Amino acid sequence: MYNYHLKEFAKIATGLVLADAISVLWISIGHLLPMNFLGATLTTNIVIPVLIFDSVVALLLAHYGWGIKLPVRTMRERGMLFTVGTLFAIVALAHWVRITFGMNLILGSWVIPVWLSWIAITVTTYLSYLSFHFALQRQR
Repeated sequence: MYNYHLKEFAKIATGLVLADAISVLWISIGHLLPMNFLGATLTTNIVIPVLIFDSVVALLLAHYGWGIKLPVRTMRERGMLFTVGTLFAIVALAHWVRITFGMNLILGSWVIPVWLSWIAITVTTYLSYLSFHFALQRQR
């Protein structure tokens, strides 16, 4: 039952990520940039990186929501989950290092606010944990 809820959440999150990508594209095409949003200035320089990031996250969520069968049965699926879990752990660690040492993260001409790194740490740590959890889960 727990897996069912996670898969449904992944499906909803896929829609939200795709909606974010569409809105960024729409704002860009509508020549509404630069604009301020939650204290950050969004410029045309961040459109392509945001679309790439949203595409990768949407593909991962869609694969989890519709494609992967839990518990995992093949070594290929386990390897994929280990790889994804490791990548999420590296991203979480990088954001933790950024906050600890007060480093600036600049994407194009946009200085990414520190509060966004706190959200990134929470999300990537949880996704890393889930990836390792499902990769190590035994068949019943």
